[in-house]
Amino acid sequence: MDIDKLFKVPKLPAGGMKRNLPDNPTPSMLKKLKMDTLTPPALSDQTPATRHSNVTLEEVDDPDATASDFAPGGDADYFAEEDDEGRFFGGGLTSEQKEILKIFESSTTEGAQLDQDELSITGIRRTLLRLERALNKNQDQRSKYPNDPSKFIDSEADLDGAIKALLPLAQAPVLAYPELLRSGIVTLLMGLLSHENVDIVIDVVEVIHELTDEDVGGEDNDDTDETAEQALGALIDGLVENSIMELLVDNMGRFNENEESDRQGIFHILGIFENILGLYPNLSTHITAKTAITTWLLDRIQAKAHDENRGYAAELLSILLQGNRENRLQLTEKNGIEILLKVLSQYRRKDPIDAEETEFMENVFDALCSALTEPSAKTLFLAAEGPDLMVLMMKEKRQSSSRSIKTLDHAMSGTSSSAVCDAFIEALGIKILFTAFMGKTTKKQKGNVVPPPSEDIAHILGIISSLFSNIPSDSPGRIRLLTKLLEIRDGAQTRLKMTELEIEVEKENAQDKMEDDEDDWYLRRLEGGLFTLQTVDYILAWLIMEDDGVCLPTNFTITFTDIATQIRTHVLQMLDRKNQSLKDIIQSLQIYHDNVDDVPMTGNEMDDDSPRKKIFCGVLLLPWMVHRSRPGYSSPGST
Repeated sequence: MDIDKLFKVPKLPAGGMKRNLPDNPTPSMLKKLKMDTLTPPALSDQTPATRHSNVTLEEVDDPDATASDFAPGGDADYFAEEDDEGRFFGGGLTSEQKEILKIFESSTTEGAQLDQDELSITGIRRTLLRLERALNKNQDQRSKYPNDPSKFIDSEADLDGAIKALLPLAQAPVLAYPELLRSGIVTLLMGLLSHENVDIVIDVVEVIHELTDEDVGGEDNDDTDETAEQALGALIDGLVENSIMELLVDNMGRFNENEESDRQGIFHILGIFENILGLYPNLSTHITAKTAITTWLLDRIQAKAHDENRGYAAELLSILLQGNRENRLQLTEKNGIEILLKVLSQYRRKDPIDAEETEFMENVFDALCSALTEPSAKTLFLAAEGPDLMVLMMKEKRQSSSRSIKTLDHAMSGTSSSAVCDAFIEALGIKILFTAFMGKTTKKQKGNVVPPPSEDIAHILGIISSLFSNIPSDSPGRIRLLTKLLEIRDGAQTRLKMTELEIEVEKENAQDKMEDDEDDWYLRRLEGGLFTLQTVDYILAWLIMEDDGVCLPTNFTITFTDIATQIRTHVLQMLDRKNQSLKDIIQSLQIYHDNVDDVPMTGNEMDDDSPRKKIFCGVLLLPWMVHRSRPGYSSPGST
């Protein structure tokens, strides 16, 4: 096969497609030539040698991309917003978009002007009159056609709109609130809380919540904070006089929280109580005495599913119990301690799901801590096995662990807490307490030792102080507590020595020895056991100085009640068994004294009677105190 023949291009005639016409062609010849040009030959009739195609190029103008008005994205201001140097600053909006924006801005301006007119004294009175007329019409039609809702549904819709029209009045409290009181609208709103339609009641609750908000007036209002607060106080006084709290609590039973609107109504009611208590905290006793709000809150926080209203109920319960003995006693009478412990028990082995549930848990703990101020609450706490639950929470080391330490500090403080302290010891709380104090982790939580937060340290020291104050001097629990303290001290010293050896090696290998490195070394020592050692020595120094009136030079006196004097002997004996003495305690506390309070102290911190000052001053006199107990010694003040 000849390959060249397959790819051989056919030869064209020499003349090509050119036609030679005579000098004077006849019309028939021209017509024939025109017809041949307009009618292309059929491809099937042509040979490969004569087949060809005619291509015609035609330039078409693009109306959307002309050179005169081209702009990226169709920006209408691409060329209009041009500076002198030729730079473009287009807004990125087409003409249609700019027209829409202009219409929106004009409507907003008109709306703002309309709101300004409504917030004038004339507009406020017109709004209040519209509400009064809508209510009268609705009541009239409901009385005429009580069994035919179609007759009064329109008037109810008008009433709904008239009530919601009161919401903007919160922006002008100085003008609007006196008119609300003068015109009797406050009394009218209280009457609407008993309306047959629950939706109307929800509207009223929402309006009252908005009107009683502590931030009424807004940032752009010209009224001063003082005048706005006075107007708010007058409004709340009028609401309280019309029994708003009793009406609100009565309506809480009408709402079905499975419905979104009813759930919002409960939220607004709780918000009203918070607003009232924020301005008048002393009304908390009146609220709990005149209503069943405490019972409702205790029932609400026991719900299995967590939601916003459950968290709000716990927050309001915590507010009611703070600084109010009557409310705390009422809580104990309603079995509130056991209910709070039952709610908290679910967080023993699991953490809250989100931040809202975490806040709920903390509010329940705060409510329990406030209640434990009362001796009767401590008795119920002990009967409900509260100490055991708190110890188990400490052991689990979850988010509730820190709050359980705080709760135990409140439960074990005071002279009426001896039984709680005994229950704490029986539940093996000392071991778990010092495990938390040392920052140790459980087997499930492998990792490095993490020091507890400073807040936990303060509560742990408070628990230790309560134990020494409430446990008898000859009890095994007291000796066990001292033994545990010295064991922790010994372990802290061992860790500190290893850390100091590492630091010395690093210092020798370091090429640049700057003064700033000393702070880093000190922080390393704190993490390596120095902080624990200093804290334990601080406690031991306080214990050694205990006495029923230890008289120190320069009329310096420290008095601790119900503390046995044998404690000093116990501590000194145990230190001697570890080849330690008071000099070691003084040395560690001297470092503590030199590095604490680097920030200048002001106010009460400069007071010589502060507990820290007493401890440190007493530490410097520890050798003198021990020498004082020797035979033949006479006090400097006795000569």
